[in-house]
Amino acid sequence: MLEQSDFRKIISGRSGGFTAQMLRIFLRVISRAYWFVVVLRNYLYSKEWLKIKKADAMVISVGNITTGGTGKTPLVIWLCKNLQQEKIPCAILTRGYKTQTKGQGTRDDRRETKIDEPAILSEMCPQAQVIINPDRAAGAKEAVNRFGAKLLIMDDGFQHRRLARDIDIITIDATRPFGYDRLLPAGLLREPANSLKRADAVIVTRSNQVSESRLNKIEAKIQKVKQDMIIARAVHSPVCAKTTDGKEISIERLKGKKIFAFCGIGNPDAFINTIGELGAKIVGSKIYDDHYQYADKDIANICGEATNLKADLILTTQKDFSRLPIEKLRTDIPFVYLAIELKIISGEDAITRLIKNVLAGKMVEK
Repeated sequence: MLEQSDFRKIISGRSGGFTAQMLRIFLRVISRAYWFVVVLRNYLYSKEWLKIKKADAMVISVGNITTGGTGKTPLVIWLCKNLQQEKIPCAILTRGYKTQTKGQGTRDDRRETKIDEPAILSEMCPQAQVIINPDRAAGAKEAVNRFGAKLLIMDDGFQHRRLARDIDIITIDATRPFGYDRLLPAGLLREPANSLKRADAVIVTRSNQVSESRLNKIEAKIQKVKQDMIIARAVHSPVCAKTTDGKEISIERLKGKKIFAFCGIGNPDAFINTIGELGAKIVGSKIYDDHYQYADKDIANICGEATNLKADLILTTQKDFSRLPIEKLRTDIPFVYLAIELKIISGEDAITRLIKNVLAGKMVEK
């Protein structure tokens, strides 16, 4: 089976040779069919020939136009924390990735559904009810009827057009902004870049990992699609490292530490680069596919490699940490995850103003 790293080498053109070239041609043929389906679907929704359901609450959708980690979950957390002061009952709608339960669920079901984003959202946003349901319209109905939510934040909702939203915010990863400018599976675009015209705001994440000229080009391309688009820049700011028992290791204490890093996320390069920026020494690393489900043998392999390389710490992401069998992490080298938070470094006022204006309008309507 083709690993994600090899797949990206092929679609990016980094893999040469006859076989890679033939694969690229084959993927582009499939991509044209995918393009047709996506464009047709969006057209049917724009003409309202496909039914759009409205929730009895304000809906803020957070999404992207590419696959992989663009910072959607940190943005959802940022929104929850910043909207706390409004004291409006809030719920987060998430489909959950490979959840263990079927149908709907809430934070009360977290023992069965502690996978990836839902687990992190439950931990980081205790004031919000987390609703796990692939059918966001049904999840919205439950949030309103069962929990009295007046504000719904829809995680990864840009393509889920069946639920009407008041605000669409898109995250674009500055290190991989437009998915090699091709739709899946020939590239990483989930839909054409001109779909950004449906969005109200774009937040360019990991903006500290590329040059100013690259950022300007990204923003120019966004404004070419929608001239009056609200654009903000954000960074993934490391806060601390956390151990299995919840203890914190300050960022300063990570400097000079010998780190064995591993992850199974959409953009592993960004994670590795962040560790290097902290002044830590990466003695080894292991990259798994996005949303990888770790088995006992994987933990044994990670521990063995880290021990051989005399690492001080085994470091991963919070998403990966939520998928680890914590009770089996018994090793002389501590397992820790890097806690990060989204910081908007420019354009925050415009984003806040957009939300408050729409929120005020919804409250007046009611």
